[in-house]
Amino acid sequence: MNDRKIALARTCLDAAENGDMTFPQIVGTLMQNGFESYAVDFRRAVAVYYDTEGDSVELPTHRVDAPVSATFDEAGISTAIREAQQLVPGYTYKGFCRKVAGAGCAGYVVSFPGRRAVYLGRTGETHVEHFPN
Repeated sequence: MNDRKIALARTCLDAAENGDMTFPQIVGTLMQNGFESYAVDFRRAVAVYYDTEGDSVELPTHRVDAPVSATFDEAGISTAIREAQQLVPGYTYKGFCRKVAGAGCAGYVVSFPGRRAVYLGRTGETHVEHFPN
């Protein structure tokens, strides 16, 4: 992956963590610049960005300040997703990460061509969230 794409992935990650860009803005920016997906692993504190040419880059993320719950609470994950979608007062990406990790989400994968995010539990449970049309 070239330096420009790596810098763009880092910019989008920083913008999420700092609240400078919304999820739809980040997805649009990444798609327009040749990315097809990314994955976030809360236990390792890393994000991996994949481009359409088969290259990837792994970047360190903030460490979630709560352990990933052993119990997968799909309702809790859905509630955190709705809060993010509605940008409820006080919403932050770091707070979102804390909430979904507390609800048993170990990480998630966002697929642009699949128009979905898949939230993964420690024992393989999943919650699929489709992007709006």
